[in-house]
Amino acid sequence: MFQGIGRFSVNRPWLVTLGWLVAAVALVVLAPQLKATSDQSEFLPSHYESVRAVSLQQEAFPQGRQPAAIAVFQRADGGKLTDADSKDVVEVASGLQAKDFPKVDKVVADPSAVSPDGKVALGYVLATTDTAYDQALVESVRKLREAVPGQLKGTELELGLTGPAATALDAQEGSSRTDAMIMMATLVLIVVLLLAIFRSPVIALLPVLIIWLVFLVAMGVIGIASDVTGLEASSSISAILIVVLFGVGTDYTLFLLFRYRENLRQEQQPKEALAAAAGRVGETIASAAGAVIVAFLALLLSSMGMLSNMGLSLALAVAVTLLAALTLVPAVFSLLGTKAFWPSKSWRKQPRHTLAERVGRLASRRAPIVAGVTGALLAVMAAGVLGFKAEYDSESSMNSELESVQAMQDMRHSFAAGQSDPTMVYVRAAGDASLDEEGLAEYRTALAGVDGVDTVSPAQLDETGDVARFSVVLDFRPTQDQAIDLVAGDLRETAHAAAPEATEQYVGGTTAVLADIRDAVNRDYALVFPVAALAIMVILALMLRSLVAPWFLMLSVGLGFGGTLGATVWVFQRGDDGLLFMLPVIVYLFVVAIGTDYNILMVARLREEIREGRDPREAAALAVKQSAPTIGAAAVILAGTFGVLMLAENSMLRQMGFAVAFGILLSAFVMATLLVPALTTLLGRKAWWPGNRAAPESPETGADPVDEEEREPLAPVRTP
Repeated sequence: MFQGIGRFSVNRPWLVTLGWLVAAVALVVLAPQLKATSDQSEFLPSHYESVRAVSLQQEAFPQGRQPAAIAVFQRADGGKLTDADSKDVVEVASGLQAKDFPKVDKVVADPSAVSPDGKVALGYVLATTDTAYDQALVESVRKLREAVPGQLKGTELELGLTGPAATALDAQEGSSRTDAMIMMATLVLIVVLLLAIFRSPVIALLPVLIIWLVFLVAMGVIGIASDVTGLEASSSISAILIVVLFGVGTDYTLFLLFRYRENLRQEQQPKEALAAAAGRVGETIASAAGAVIVAFLALLLSSMGMLSNMGLSLALAVAVTLLAALTLVPAVFSLLGTKAFWPSKSWRKQPRHTLAERVGRLASRRAPIVAGVTGALLAVMAAGVLGFKAEYDSESSMNSELESVQAMQDMRHSFAAGQSDPTMVYVRAAGDASLDEEGLAEYRTALAGVDGVDTVSPAQLDETGDVARFSVVLDFRPTQDQAIDLVAGDLRETAHAAAPEATEQYVGGTTAVLADIRDAVNRDYALVFPVAALAIMVILALMLRSLVAPWFLMLSVGLGFGGTLGATVWVFQRGDDGLLFMLPVIVYLFVVAIGTDYNILMVARLREEIREGRDPREAAALAVKQSAPTIGAAAVILAGTFGVLMLAENSMLRQMGFAVAFGILLSAFVMATLLVPALTTLLGRKAWWPGNRAAPESPETGADPVDEEEREPLAPVRTP
């Protein structure tokens, strides 16, 4: 099949290239934009209590929503607010209200909402929409900010906007800057590395142009899929898609170009060499991409929409990249022929790969030592996992210079830490029962008595009197671990146990959402991890026709996962600060799935050498010599593209960039190049059971087969 696809693409290059161009233009014009949101409650299924609380809020208090944004007023000199300042606060709010911003219902200031130290007064931006993350509302908050300086003229006040809509605005603007920076840095990195590898400006630039076309097609396909499924993506998904598409796309292009160049060195004609290369590496690339795709699709089992959409988006991106590697890349290089290598002549020369040869000898001759040392090294690094602390505070990852972050800090200096985003407790009368003032007052007292609660507002009833709402201000920041533990534990327990009879109770708000996300993530880890591992093992078993090899391959990848996550803990986790709560699943999927690519390339070469009659030690030595240069070049480029995320303003993207880049390098240079060949040598032909039974048995000797000069000449270097 892959031979046929390769020949078709090479022999009809204009047709294939034109087809991709038409698809790209059509999708750019017609496909819907990928929807992104920062509202974490939208990522949870409806059965979680915090989501049911949101539904009750929208039903019972449609005109009594939480503020979309909070205006934090203080004096420019940092002193206490005067009576004149208080009047100015009201006038500024009225001036902003008069400007009539879309989706903004009211801009109000409460003269009584002054901090205990007298230094901060609050105003509120109330919206006409159910969600503070509505794009039109977020745009209105931006215009509000632009109007603030004019309203403050003649006063001694400063004003900063924070709260959900203002934070979403800063996150979006930061994401746009991050995407542009990551795109530019990724392109520069890929061009420089390809130029260093091939010494050809054509090959340095052409893959970037090809992958850019693939990027447009993939984004269109993902947009359509998200529109059909109704899933919304995290606001950071675009940055991840950039590095995945450009990193994986460059990897697959390299696999093809290395084999194409090797065939040319064997004096094959360009089209013949390219078609043979596309056919030969097609199965390997398809198997590698298949492992990545099924690992990403395992995220569809997640109960969180954020992870489900990420899995679907990344799986589609890799699938489109695979299709391009099998069709578009051969077609484009078929049009250029050997001119693609201009002006370099190195493609005509046979490289020695001296370093790779030495590494191969080491892995085959000292297999027990290599396996023991590398395994121990990975185990030591993996010990850091024991100290992993999940961080659910997305706000802490934002740049401290952003207005929403600074205003929030100013607010928390003068108010209780939870004032910015109170936890909401709802009580609804069940059946024919009704709520009475005495019962609600006792309930409020019980909530206020929970350790860690600062204040509880009096009950606010809906129009029918069937639903009561309490605003609970905590002593902790809404996204702190202490707040999440409190809401998930004592506060929820008290809210349910102390409620009036014949009522339903729901605890909602940001902190409650995070508590439910924590439960959902823990559940997902227990399901997604084993399903993804099992799916990858099935692909490995089918490709290698072995029931043994998949087990030690997944063992090595598992050690790589532990070593990667442990190293990230050592590097980034300090004091009370934790790591991105999704980091384990991201590292697992990227390192296990993409890292398996390199193992697949290595074991595919090992299997070839075994089938040619070489004993396991010689096969391991030759496989490393012939495959390590390709794996090394691909890993450096892929790790570099993920490493670009470390330039982002968002600390969670920096953690992700380091973890995945480190894990890829670990997979390539430790697992695929050392550990896997050593384990394969130790197991011998048993590693391929029940396959390769027809392979001739070569007597194993104590000498190093690669060092025996009287043996038949080594097969020409063939890069997977």
